[in-house]
Amino acid sequence: MAPSERHVPVMPDRVLALLAPAIQVPGAVLVDATLGLGGHAEAALERFPELRLIGIDRDSSALELTRARLAPFGPRATLVHAVYDELHEVLRSLGFTTVQGILFDLGVSSMQLDETQRGFAYSVDAPLDMRMDQSSGLTAADVLNTYDTGALVRVLRDYGEEKFATRIASRIVRERKSAPFTTSGRLVELIREAIPAATRRTGGNPAKRTFQALRIEVNAELAVLERAVPAALDSIAVGGRIVVMAYQSLE
Repeated sequence: MAPSERHVPVMPDRVLALLAPAIQVPGAVLVDATLGLGGHAEAALERFPELRLIGIDRDSSALELTRARLAPFGPRATLVHAVYDELHEVLRSLGFTTVQGILFDLGVSSMQLDETQRGFAYSVDAPLDMRMDQSSGLTAADVLNTYDTGALVRVLRDYGEEKFATRIASRIVRERKSAPFTTSGRLVELIREAIPAATRRTGGNPAKRTFQALRIEVNAELAVLERAVPAALDSIAVGGRIVVMAYQSLE
């Protein structure tokens, strides 16, 4: 399936309207710091024919798909495999000190959720990976199998806002003694058993908070964001604009 069919960007008209005063001028440069499957990038390049785009993503699979999607725009689109807190380094390597627009679309991408083998979704049994960049770093299974109880409680409480963090973490540590965690199905079942029955009846899948917490920990999402925002402010030209799309309270 083509990237344009797999991903329809969220609120593209609103995003481009917010960026337009800065990027509609000749020679403007827009950084899509979380490129994904390139929906916003494609829309921006189509709407502003003199725009130069720099697309950053840590997911090499997404970059390869998006490279084909943006190929018709030729040298107007430059794609870079990096994490968005490396914004300064990316711009310097391309000969820029400032840009007119920066877009952040935070969180997990639709492609990562759709590719069940990546382990982001709790609705299917899949390997517990959850790395946005599968070339390096700890997996969710590594976190579950090596963190002590206190560290797991911190992750679930701070990143998942899970009020039953201690119960879930204690159960994980106990159960991994018999066999390490490798797939999501076993974890989902453990969470269901660990929380009170009354809680299981409301609020959707009880695993959603734990999966969010593990994803944020594995990818250091909040730490990256804390570094990326100052980098973006330092890199924006006078009169430039930064747009951030966020979907949960921690962001």
